[in-house]
Amino acid sequence: MSSLLAAIATRVTRRAGVVVVLSVAAVGAALAVPSVYARTQAAPINTAAPTISYPPGVGNYLTPTPGSWSNSPTSFTYQWLRCPRDGGTPDGSDCAAFGTADSTAFSQLLEPSGEGSTWRTRVTATNASGSASAVSGATPPVANLAQNLTGCPSPREAGTIPVDEFSPPARLIVGRHSMTPAVITRSTQRITLRFEVVACDDQNVIGALVSATPTPFNQFSGPERATDATGWATLTLTRQRGFPSASQQRSLIVFVRVRKPGEDLLGGISSRRLVSFPVRL
Repeated sequence: MSSLLAAIATRVTRRAGVVVVLSVAAVGAALAVPSVYARTQAAPINTAAPTISYPPGVGNYLTPTPGSWSNSPTSFTYQWLRCPRDGGTPDGSDCAAFGTADSTAFSQLLEPSGEGSTWRTRVTATNASGSASAVSGATPPVANLAQNLTGCPSPREAGTIPVDEFSPPARLIVGRHSMTPAVITRSTQRITLRFEVVACDDQNVIGALVSATPTPFNQFSGPERATDATGWATLTLTRQRGFPSASQQRSLIVFVRVRKPGEDLLGGISSRRLVSFPVRL
């Protein structure tokens, strides 16, 4: 354009003895590019934060997505950030860059060395006008894959394990049980039932809640109790008007439920079992 204007500015046309000189300013105004084409596009702006798909367990993969951006980014770069257990700061400033930035939404394999850490991803969007970055939210702390898949503590712990260390799909199990007196008679007014609770290869469980309800109902009744340091729960049931349920009753069938405090009565890691105790009238 500048060479064209220079050529026109020096061009002289003679008509009827008059010299006409076309000025650079006049020609420039005539050939000016419309302002709509002169505007430059803005750099990308993040409108929805990047996300990470997980479960965050050792041996699993994390996969990022870039989130939403305005101003039409033409490329994205991803940088993984290993962060403190609490997730660190929202901008990832106290997290450590892991590996090198990559132009693809690569997955990150979670290894045992990262157990207990959380993860974020920093996404950088670029177009012809510049670049901008945004950081995802943090994943939960990375758990050992065995616990993530089975709900059991890993590595296996010695002794009796608190119920809070178990999660689905693990299940609580009512194991051994006993009754005092050994046989219910017509004069029995109170019985003491003891139940052992185990989970995950017969590990005894502390703090599991156990309830026992004879069926048919209204024979004996007592409150729910928690398993103690040995993994056993002791329940005392008092005789009700419904016992005996039949003149020839030979057994007391008891519906036993064991559950984790705070979980749904029939959900989570809870389980049920029917047990029988002898009756001699």
